[in-house]
Amino acid sequence: MKSFYLFVILYLSQLGWAQAEIYKRIDSEGHVTYSSEPIKGGKKLYLKPLPTMSGGKGTPENFPRVDTQTQRNRDATRRVILEDELGAEENLLGAARQNLQTLENNPETTTSTAGVPFQKTPQYLDKLKAAQDLVTSHEQNIKALRTEILNLKQ
Repeated sequence: MKSFYLFVILYLSQLGWAQAEIYKRIDSEGHVTYSSEPIKGGKKLYLKPLPTMSGGKGTPENFPRVDTQTQRNRDATRRVILEDELGAEENLLGAARQNLQTLENNPETTTSTAGVPFQKTPQYLDKLKAAQDLVTSHEQNIKALRTEILNLKQ
């Protein structure tokens, strides 16, 4: 029980620390210094409390409203745009996958003096990485577009 009271006393003693006094000093060269402790030549700043927002009062009276039919038209237009974008991304993904497959099937390699390929060139590896990144990017775009379409109101 004593530890509980000790905890409460320690907790309550910490509450005042959040509101520190602020001091400001400007030296002869125009440099500004702020401190939470009094400084020579500094003046105490009196700051007004920050405004707070009232919560939970709903939509303000003057908030613009849209009738149901207008919103449905907007949603339908948005769906069409998203579906068009999805189709375009799927086409781009197909082309990117085809490009990646072509690169994988035709590796650029350096050859030894005997004419035997032994290592893929750094340029080829860079092209391969870029092609893989492009495929991944289109896949992520498609996933995001499908999520947006699913989240639309029916």
